[in-house]
Amino acid sequence: MNAPAKREDLSGIDLLAEIERLKQERNAIILAHYYQKPQIQDLADFVGDSLELSRKAAETDAEVIAFCGVKFMAETAKILSPEKTVVLPDLNAGCSLEDSCPPNKFRAFREKHPDHIALTYINCSAEVKALSDIIVTSSSAEAIIAQIPEDQKIIFGPDRHLGGYMSRKFGREMLLWPGVCIVHEAFSETELLKLKAEHPGAPVAAHPECPPHIIDHADHVGSTSSILKFSKETEADTVIIATEPHIIHQMEKAVPEKNFIGAPGADGNCACNICPYMALNTLEKLYLCLRDLEPQIELDEEVRLGAKKSLDRMLEMSAGKVGQGDLGPKDLAHEGG
Repeated sequence: MNAPAKREDLSGIDLLAEIERLKQERNAIILAHYYQKPQIQDLADFVGDSLELSRKAAETDAEVIAFCGVKFMAETAKILSPEKTVVLPDLNAGCSLEDSCPPNKFRAFREKHPDHIALTYINCSAEVKALSDIIVTSSSAEAIIAQIPEDQKIIFGPDRHLGGYMSRKFGREMLLWPGVCIVHEAFSETELLKLKAEHPGAPVAAHPECPPHIIDHADHVGSTSSILKFSKETEADTVIIATEPHIIHQMEKAVPEKNFIGAPGADGNCACNICPYMALNTLEKLYLCLRDLEPQIELDEEVRLGAKKSLDRMLEMSAGKVGQGDLGPKDLAHEGG
């Protein structure tokens, strides 16, 4: 067994200055998801949702993308920008939804249901994207499902809560993969009701990855970007946020006069609503990945092209370039990934 790598002493380094120097030297762009620590959000070139960030990076002339998020997000950046070097500060920054849906099991599940198309949430591996027909995000899922003929059977994975929310909203049965986000699963209905009682009139904004017993108490349900928009536009001076609480940093910057409260976990005080995967990224690791250009995201080209096809279909449908009259079961039939 190899001895663990010795941790490098970076105590004498001005990390912020060195990150900025390396960024210029490498012609790099730094992306940060809303769930990153505030210090990382503040030094990033762009802060946002995972797909939004990847699309912005693809439009730049940067040669290196440092993605402060989780692995599937960095993979998405590589799918859209194969010519760029994509680095992730910590390769162990994964996702419970991705972990719940191994490609071999997803392939076998698809083979058992050949008359279903697969709408797959973007929180999955590149391999699973390549096995899917259409990728969806929490902001595009509704518009995409509305375009799929009602007689077309649907597999929705890997998030059963997002899929269940869409199933209830459309009154449409779907085969749901049994994955969950460990962060959104951790919110407590009892503690949320206590918080609502303490702040009467405060609306609850929730991500659709939350289970139904949280969604049922929400005044607004939407993606991270949608929740951020709602927090800015609501007339309420206090808002309860049922998603990963690091997004509150952007809310406080945008509307500092308002009060934002993160929805609590089981005992009202636990840190279980903080994503442990996102927390793996640090300034030290960001500095090292820009310095060493490691760890890099590498994808098999066949997988990348298969994943891009399902992403492109989502982008076309989200942009309204595919009308319902243009789609039928034959058009959406799975082509083998």
